[in-house]
Amino acid sequence: MRHTGPGIAGRCSKWRAVMVHTVRTASLLCAVGLCALNAAFSMKICAFNIQSFGESKASNKKVMGILLKVHVISAMSSQNWTVDFGLTFLCKILSRCDLCLIQEVRDSKGRAIQALVKDLNRFDKSNTYSYIESERLGRKTYKEQYVYVYRNNVLKVKEQYQYPKPEVQGTNDTDVFSREPFIVRFHSPTTLMKDLILIGQHTSPKSAMKEMDELYIVFREICRKWKTENVMILGDLNAACGYVTVKGWRAVRLRSDRKFRWLIGDEQDTTVREKTRCAYDRIIVHGREIIATVVPGSAQPFNFKETFHLTEDEALAVSDHFPVEVDLKPNHRYLLRSEL
Repeated sequence: MRHTGPGIAGRCSKWRAVMVHTVRTASLLCAVGLCALNAAFSMKICAFNIQSFGESKASNKKVMGILLKVHVISAMSSQNWTVDFGLTFLCKILSRCDLCLIQEVRDSKGRAIQALVKDLNRFDKSNTYSYIESERLGRKTYKEQYVYVYRNNVLKVKEQYQYPKPEVQGTNDTDVFSREPFIVRFHSPTTLMKDLILIGQHTSPKSAMKEMDELYIVFREICRKWKTENVMILGDLNAACGYVTVKGWRAVRLRSDRKFRWLIGDEQDTTVREKTRCAYDRIIVHGREIIATVVPGSAQPFNFKETFHLTEDEALAVSDHFPVEVDLKPNHRYLLRSEL
């Protein structure tokens, strides 16, 4: 019998191989495309202890220039630190974030945050910022505020809740928090999860472990109040180095309950000083939906000292903490509808 070439079976086998390769290539390109979309349109959530942020720091052009910048257009010598906001900078530290919890706001007149947000809004009017602030918190004369600064074209405040002080004050058993948590619920149409609940907290170093454990009670109350398990806890928890112990960690329910994901790990360094390496500032998430919304590998401190080539003293003029941040995956359907 004369052989005339590959039979039908052979041709089908080759066709299947070509199709499998094509499908794999298309899947890979799709995955790469989705990763690129996630990177381009993800929402960045930050927490930043700006260390005693008040009128004095807000009026310091050198400090505000660092606070607000991201990319330098022209090089600056150490002798020329005058900040020309309109010409020198494209973006700013805080404008990297779509939403940022600012801590240690210590301005009783409210002018510092107003000045900060005004400067943020001078740059890109299509992405203007708004803010929502807590009451002034503290047991005695020392008071702080929590302030959420956010892009109002992608986020809207739905509800806010100032966690109350205990009715019977005066004992360490009942009055756990030095500064009670400030909780805000945002509507976020551009992310996969449209309901973002953030519990902001700045613990006292002396009672850090006790306050972190008490945050579990706050979490449970918010779950009942707003009927959700998807919550983010963020802020300067003083959750490292001399303020925590191995034995103490076992008693912290946020730590022992495996359903809580600590996105900023113990090995991270959120401090500016070179002699310290401590993960004081944390981002913690709970709930399947928000965990699935987090962009893998995006949670990290933002080392502005290294990024902007600052000396340690220059960086410390801004804060002794680095901001911590995490990205949330975008809602591609919403983005496509917006483009149509």
